[in-house]
Amino acid sequence: MRDNPEFRAEERVNQGLLGQWYAVCKSVQVRDGEPHAVKALGRDLVLWRDEAGKLQCLEDYCPHRGALLSRGEVHDGFIACRYHGVTLDGSGKVVRVPAMPECALEGRRPVTAYAVDESRDAVFVYFPSLDKPDAPPLPLPAEFTSDEWTSFLCVSPWACNYRYAIDNLADPMHGSYLHSDSFTLAYGAKQDLMRIDPTQDGFIVTRTAQVGENFDWTEMVTETAAPYCRLDIPYPPKGGPGGPFRIIGFTTPVDEHNCIVFFWRMRKVSGTAREAWRFLYRTYLDERHWHVLEQDREMLVNMPDDARKREMLYQHDIGVTRIRRIMLNKAKAQVATEDAAQTRSAG
Repeated sequence: MRDNPEFRAEERVNQGLLGQWYAVCKSVQVRDGEPHAVKALGRDLVLWRDEAGKLQCLEDYCPHRGALLSRGEVHDGFIACRYHGVTLDGSGKVVRVPAMPECALEGRRPVTAYAVDESRDAVFVYFPSLDKPDAPPLPLPAEFTSDEWTSFLCVSPWACNYRYAIDNLADPMHGSYLHSDSFTLAYGAKQDLMRIDPTQDGFIVTRTAQVGENFDWTEMVTETAAPYCRLDIPYPPKGGPGGPFRIIGFTTPVDEHNCIVFFWRMRKVSGTAREAWRFLYRTYLDERHWHVLEQDREMLVNMPDDARKREMLYQHDIGVTRIRRIMLNKAKAQVATEDAAQTRSAG
């Protein structure tokens, strides 16, 4: 079965598509002079900052005896294994073997390096694919590069496959039920129909019978090297100045049973209104929004791993089926490219 392209494509989706940037941690977690371990797409990585403060990322593996580099030290912008001091640079090259000067290991590049970038308080790592081995510039939502938007980053580990989190975001209808006791989502009809509108880089799934009442739509941005979602939550007047509460969401697979969600909670406000909203958020709204996020997490982590095999979907799930089809088609293309390369190599 593992030789079956359909099976391997499904496996690839479960593990995480390649040729993409993924958020892996908060920027503040990578402190100057200290290595920081992360796991994404089943791979153990180590992050650190060089002498200029620039991020570096390698597989978390010392080529000498296999110790974790994340348990080592940062010296002169390089990372050194604490076991025997073997030192590597950000390209994965061994630059020093303190116990044996001019050792044959020096100058070799036995450890995989990853492109890394950061934006809006988060660190992103690029996971290359066979057809996209070189990292493109990190593509960012327009809100990230605009001074008009202010934001707070929320990061949460969830003990479920990342596909459940993505399905959840492509399903606006759940807001009227799961979050019916929340500050912002207590309103809106509990019966509706859904429609899908294609966009240049993905699609929008929208409730048809109401606008501006609840979690009414989600934009799934899929045709980019860093897929994400965008949605608006209407705010009552006591929610402070500014328009709707916008969420930009990235979801990263840790392994097949765990993921990390990154939600930027954003508001388009300026001047004293911006400061007023940021104060209101910290003192009043943050706890309420964590409550909503926890409702999602608790629902998803308690679903069985094989839930997709026993589903009975209906019209409200058109966003879920669309995002699944897009991801599976991308996985099939990656597997086909790998098979073709293997055939050429064998020939």
